[in-house]
Amino acid sequence: MNRSTLLAIPLLAIAGVAPAQERVQPVSATVDAKPDTNKVPNTDSSRQLPPQIPFTGTADSDYTLGADDQISLTVVELDDQFTDKVFRIEMSGDVNIPLVGRVRATGLTVKQLEESIEKSLGKILKEPQVVVGIVQFGSQPVSVLGEVNTPGVHQVKGQKNLLQALSLAGGFTESVGNTVTITRNLQWGPIPLPNTHDDPSGQFSVATISVKEILHGANPAKNISVMADDVITVSRAEIVYAVGSVNKPGGFLLGQDEGLSTLQVLSLAEGLTKTAAPQKAMILRLAEGSKQRTEIAVNLKTLMQGNGNDLPLQPGDILFVPNSAGKTATYRALDAVLQGAAFARY
Repeated sequence: MNRSTLLAIPLLAIAGVAPAQERVQPVSATVDAKPDTNKVPNTDSSRQLPPQIPFTGTADSDYTLGADDQISLTVVELDDQFTDKVFRIEMSGDVNIPLVGRVRATGLTVKQLEESIEKSLGKILKEPQVVVGIVQFGSQPVSVLGEVNTPGVHQVKGQKNLLQALSLAGGFTESVGNTVTITRNLQWGPIPLPNTHDDPSGQFSVATISVKEILHGANPAKNISVMADDVITVSRAEIVYAVGSVNKPGGFLLGQDEGLSTLQVLSLAEGLTKTAAPQKAMILRLAEGSKQRTEIAVNLKTLMQGNGNDLPLQPGDILFVPNSAGKTATYRALDAVLQGAAFARY
């Protein structure tokens, strides 16, 4: 079957934003006298984090930091050094922090970075406590699997939507099916799609969206933002078959269509041969939980006359069109006559 190869989905420009992690602020620790003996510690544990760029979801202390992530720092004893400041993780993987210097951040979780900074600040503060907030995600791993041209783990810089993530994976292959499944860690909350449900473990949110909805873009709300560690799986097209007395027997991909009718499959098979017995056609369908096929009678002659029920074929169905013995004998005799007449001319 001739099918146009789906080109990579064009990237759509979208501003990516991410939420800050909010944690209860610790009670101030005693400040060591060395840095500033005149400094009065700020013991207001209710002070809020610096203003953050909001997004749907919640940052988690187990999020793995990457290059271009932007973070905020809260150290109660050192307000003037960190309040309302944003720190970007450099491509080298380090982040430059006042009083501490360069600290390795890439590959660490938020919690691990907090512990690393606390250890460094321990040289000038007694039992420092640090809170790291995510201001904006600059790099996050998203797995795109299945029928895309470059499946695998892709590092997404900034906030990206579903279309952009699929585009990063090279777009759909020729064998794309009709659904895209998104699996998301519940730390980010449930996926904002109508058919969302939790998996049996209760750790992940799962939702599906049709390929047609993604490509047509009729409902922009379904082009959801992707989150760190999302798994996007593109289904492979199911196949139906046409065999017997058809001009192009073989398998035909359902593709983005959820089903094809009997006449549609016959059309893809380029119609009947001249010796076909269309009134004796049948659909061979696997019985559920069995390797045996059931036979469903189909009168193609009646369907082609615009009557009868044009049954939809299910994945794996076989449309079988038998040969007519009478027609075969007739055409053989006719061929013999024509050949004899041609020979007589010479």
